[in-house]
Amino acid sequence: MNTKHSILSTAKSTIELESKAISHLSELLTEDFAEAVKLIYNSKGRVIITGIGKSAIIANKIVATLNSTGTPSVFMHAADAIHGDLGLILKDDVVICISKSGNTPEIKVLVPLIKNANNKMIAITGNKDSFLGQQADFILNAYVEQEACPNNLAPTTSTTAQLVLGDALAVCLLEIRGFSSKDFAKYHPGGSLGKRLYMRVNDLSSQNQKPQVNLETSLKAVIVEISEKMLGVTAVVENEEIVGIITDGDLRRMLSKSDDITHLKAKDIMSTSPRRISEDAMAVDAKEIMEEFGISQLLVENEGKYAGVVHLHDLIKEGII
Repeated sequence: MNTKHSILSTAKSTIELESKAISHLSELLTEDFAEAVKLIYNSKGRVIITGIGKSAIIANKIVATLNSTGTPSVFMHAADAIHGDLGLILKDDVVICISKSGNTPEIKVLVPLIKNANNKMIAITGNKDSFLGQQADFILNAYVEQEACPNNLAPTTSTTAQLVLGDALAVCLLEIRGFSSKDFAKYHPGGSLGKRLYMRVNDLSSQNQKPQVNLETSLKAVIVEISEKMLGVTAVVENEEIVGIITDGDLRRMLSKSDDITHLKAKDIMSTSPRRISEDAMAVDAKEIMEEFGISQLLVENEGKYAGVVHLHDLIKEGII
C-alpha cells in the first residue's frame, strides 16, 4: 500500500515535470505563433478547433476561453467531421487542429479536406514533422519530452502543453482587441465574476427599503423605523441630505448607558460622519469600503441626496463576497 509520503512524492514529481515542460514551451515559440495570432485577428470568420481523444477535450476548453474573451469559436470533433460535421467550416473560418502525434488516422483524413476547402489551418502538435505539421499553414510546437504518466502513455504533460498554447493565443488576441473588463462582464453576466465587473450600488440599494428619520425624531420612532425597514440602520436626513446615521449597535450602546431615554431624539444618538457611497459606484467598491472599516451597511447618495442603503447581505446574496 502506498504511503502518504509516496503519494505526495508522486504528486510533486508530476507537477515539477509538467512545469518544466511548460517552461520549455516558450523556447519553442517561433514567428508562426505571431502569424497565427494575426491570422485569427484579421479573419472575417470564426475559429474552428478540432481534435480527437484527449486533444478534443483540450480543444473544447480553448473554444470556451476564446469565446469568453471576444474570439468567436466552435468545437468540431475530428471523427465526427469526416462523417458529416465538416459542414461546420465556413469560407472565412480559420481551423486549429490539435494532435500530439499529428499522424492519427482521423487527422490524415480530415486535413486534406480542410486544405481542399482553402481554409487556413493552424496546427498545435508535439511533432512538427508529422503529417499535420507538414500540411498546416502555421505550427505551434507543443513538444514535450515525456508524459507525467510513469508509463509515458497517458496524455498528461502533452495535453497541458496544448492547453497553455491555447491560453497564450487567447491572451494575445485579447490584448490586440483591447478587450476590457467591461467586455468581459458582457460575456459573463450571470456569474459572480461578471457581477463584480458590472453591478452597481443602485442595483442593490434600489431593492431595499429606504429607512430615514429627521433630527427631531423621537427615539421610539427611530427604533420603529430601523425595525420595520429591516436593514439594521436608518439615515438621519434633513432637506434630503444625509446628516447622520443610527445603527442598531448605536441603540444598544445608548440603552446600556442611559436610564432615562424618553427625552432622547435622533440627533442625540446619531453618528455625524457616516460612510457613504454614490449609487453609480460599482458594488465591488461598496464591498471594499465595508471591509476596510468593518461595517455592514453603507448609506447611498445620488448627487448629494440620500438615496438608500446597501447592506453586506446584498453583496453576499449576489456572490460579490
